[in-house]
Amino acid sequence: MPYVTKAATSVFHQFDIVGRKVIYAIEYTANILLMVYLSIRAAIFDQAQGLRTVFSVVSAQIYFTGFQALPLITVLALASGSIVIMQSSAQLSLLGGNEMIGNLLVVVIVREVAPLITALIVIARSGTAVASEIGNMRVNKEIEALEVMGINPLSYIVFPRLVGGIVSVMCLAFYYIFISLIGGFLVTKIVHDMPFAFYSDSLAQAFAAEDVLLFLLKNSFSGIIIFVVCCYQGLLVQQGPHEVPQVTTKAVVNSIIYVTIFNLTVTTLFYLNQLIKLGIL
Repeated sequence: MPYVTKAATSVFHQFDIVGRKVIYAIEYTANILLMVYLSIRAAIFDQAQGLRTVFSVVSAQIYFTGFQALPLITVLALASGSIVIMQSSAQLSLLGGNEMIGNLLVVVIVREVAPLITALIVIARSGTAVASEIGNMRVNKEIEALEVMGINPLSYIVFPRLVGGIVSVMCLAFYYIFISLIGGFLVTKIVHDMPFAFYSDSLAQAFAAEDVLLFLLKNSFSGIIIFVVCCYQGLLVQQGPHEVPQVTTKAVVNSIIYVTIFNLTVTTLFYLNQLIKLGIL
């Protein structure tokens, strides 16, 4: 009987651990969503800092997140586009399905690879910078100084970074797709002699309205997720500078988890909807 009691206690202990983690994840997600709402509300109703100041912060965020990331995006887009085009054209030629290359590239690059890789690059470059910057602002009492001056930190710090992050992620994702499809084709033309007219016609026929919707949905929400999570983590710093690396690491990990889960969920729902339309489900 004591063994049964110990076993039952161990099982309930494991359930308790899982339950606490689930409750923490729900509470964390609720706080993130609340910060998005409060920052937008503060930006609309709180005009203490002026629109010109907010615009300057948004511009600086776009410059750092978007423009300065172009060289890295270019290299990764060329590499991934060249690899996918070479592999797909080689395999499809063996099966006699070269006309399907456009569909394959749209599915792989436009729908999946571009949004995810772009988000990961932004997390690695800008997410860490935002979390550490806001954490240091908290340590140096700069946020308290803004509050003393009557400026809401959510409208001056969080909202401009959200807007700049969304614009930057969407522009970078579009640039990634363009370089992958066009630059990758130019690179692979050395190996595979494929007419550009055939290639562009295959891509044009493969694009659909659903691809535009997926592009807007994935990249806009990825931008929101990355910057609101990083801002939230930076604002959690309370005691001293030693917390800044900790919250920065947690911001990166949580951003990757949320972005990956969101992209996977959107993709799953999209293909379930396609199966329902085809009558398979």
